Amino acid sequence: MSLDSRSFRKALGCFASGVTVITALNPETKAPVGVTVSSFSSLSLDPPLVMFCLGNKTSSIGAFKDFGHFVVNILSETQRDLSIRFASRTENKWAGVAWEQWNSGAPILPNCLTNLECSLERIVDGGDHQIFIGRVEKIKHQEGGSPLIYFRGSYLELGPPSSLTDLT
Repeated sequence: MSLDSRSFRKALGCFASGVTVITALNPETKAPVGVTVSSFSSLSLDPPLVMFCLGNKTSSIGAFKDFGHFVVNILSETQRDLSIRFASRTENKWAGVAWEQWNSGAPILPNCLTNLECSLERIVDGGDHQIFIGRVEKIKHQEGGSPLIYFRGSYLELGPPSSLTDLT
């Protein structure tokens, strides 16, 4: 199989990933910005670092570069609507969306599996994307619940969680 961008994208779609909404504030207008991102990962435990990628053509990329903080909102399986909303090109993604603020002022979406408030450490060029590295400063997470998963261009439902002790 040749390595063209469509084939490459299909191949990468075989990697199931969790779904996040990354949020910040536009430093000029103080308006919230947010985008659905599945290219998120932990990077380091000590110091506590995470990373995510944004396409260079993302309309709100300037706010993420300039605000200095961001929040990773890890979505639960019940938040598919938020994933779809923040993945869209809708002009006012925030209409009717409840949010709160912590120390940095970046929007925190309620009822997520996890919220990570981060300070921006650095941005690395990644071809047609920018790689944002952040230091986690504050965490909130739920006990229980299942993640929203994306696989081969669709959302995937998980069965009930099991523990390793259930396998023995």
